[in-house]
Amino acid sequence: MPTLFPFDTTYTRLPDRLYASRAPTPVARPGLVRVNAALADDLGVDPAALASAEGVAVLAGNAVPEGATPIALAYAGHQFGSFVPQLGDGRAILLGEVVGRDGARRDVQLKGSGRTPYSRGGDGRAALGPVLREYVVAEAMAALGIPTTRALAVVTTGEPVYREAALPGAVLTRVAASHLRVGTFQYAAARGDVDGLRALVDYAIGRHDPAARHAEIPALALLDGVVLRQAALVARWLHVGFVHGVMNTDNTTISGETIDYGPCAFLDEYDPGAVWSSIDRHGRYAYGSQPRILAWNLARLAETLLPLLAEDEARAIELATASVRGFGPAFEAAYHAGMRRKLGIATERAGDVDLADDLLARMAEQRADFTLTFRRLAGAAEDPARDAGVRALFADPGAFDAWAPRWRARLADDPADARDRAAAMRAVSPAVIPRNHLVEAALRAAVDRGDYGPFEELVEVLARPYEEPAVGREKHADPPGEGERVTATFCGT
Repeated sequence: MPTLFPFDTTYTRLPDRLYASRAPTPVARPGLVRVNAALADDLGVDPAALASAEGVAVLAGNAVPEGATPIALAYAGHQFGSFVPQLGDGRAILLGEVVGRDGARRDVQLKGSGRTPYSRGGDGRAALGPVLREYVVAEAMAALGIPTTRALAVVTTGEPVYREAALPGAVLTRVAASHLRVGTFQYAAARGDVDGLRALVDYAIGRHDPAARHAEIPALALLDGVVLRQAALVARWLHVGFVHGVMNTDNTTISGETIDYGPCAFLDEYDPGAVWSSIDRHGRYAYGSQPRILAWNLARLAETLLPLLAEDEARAIELATASVRGFGPAFEAAYHAGMRRKLGIATERAGDVDLADDLLARMAEQRADFTLTFRRLAGAAEDPARDAGVRALFADPGAFDAWAPRWRARLADDPADARDRAAAMRAVSPAVIPRNHLVEAALRAAVDRGDYGPFEELVEVLARPYEEPAVGREKHADPPGEGERVTATFCGT
């Protein structure tokens, strides 16, 4: 077997109770769907080698590449608020780690690669539709500049998986800064494994917060870093209308990357209460609730670290509480700074928050499309004659007309060249997002007819989200028609 990945794996130096050695389960007839050539090159991996017969065998789990140390990671998690003390990689195998051309260390994981000790009765497999969804959305998020796990490749298995019906199987190769989660720490804490927690903290610091090693309380410095990263992350989600859908603690990373694109979606009309996940029956993970949920998840991480913060429990709780409370101000600062940029405002003034909030309230009331409103607002900032394009998005255009004079007065207080202002606004307000109806159409074409054309087109367009789509691809910037709306998405398990 030729060397496909320059593995340099460190996770297996942790206590082996935090993972289980397990090779992927071979599949019947592996077939290549796509290799992410640009990402492969960043990793120092030859994309042509990945697309070869030997490479596809590795991507499907039929061969273990040289240097790999395949393991399934153990973790726990709060799922919709209920604690499960053992979850773990029930259908994923971490092949190893690579240090890319940029010097950054990344995990390479096969998702859908067969049963593990953590499968809890599941088949360990993934269906083609959810795998393609993760590829589309993860790569779109990366192009939007939002921290995320990445998709390196998709292969089909030639075998069915059984959910509500028989579906074609697939394996996703996922790349991540690491797969450490809040749930990883919860797993050790639930077992009273202080030595394991200490090992995890040291390891996480080495990968994500090297400066924390020199702090007075390294575990607290790590917590502070996670809080700041997650605050910035959820602010970025809100700026593009992203709804994760299943923000359990096992889906909250230490790295600050977005992970697991199951029942996720992007807003069409602005609605802070929007929920697409078919399993989120009480709206726990609604669009507007995401900051609150992330703060809750971070509090769960803080609880696991108490034994490492201070010998006195009261002091440890005080330190942990102060750290988690830092989430609110950090989120508010990141969120409002981003909203000012979307409004074309370069400086901070009293009243900016109210100006943004008033627009959002009007958008919600008038069912204005989130992405198009901010994209067209850039044109209106450059030329008031383009107001018509914005006001047409509001059920009652008068709602925009009542807000616009305040906005223009604020812009006048923040002088800038109109063309430069509009360009800066377009740089933070995408022209295209993974529109739910187009994602679903692409998945249906692939799953039902074996037609990957819509999937490939979607991936290509979303790679340049801040550019207007080319002639012939304008539909990617359009909201759904009445018969095209997607009202629910589903978890791949």
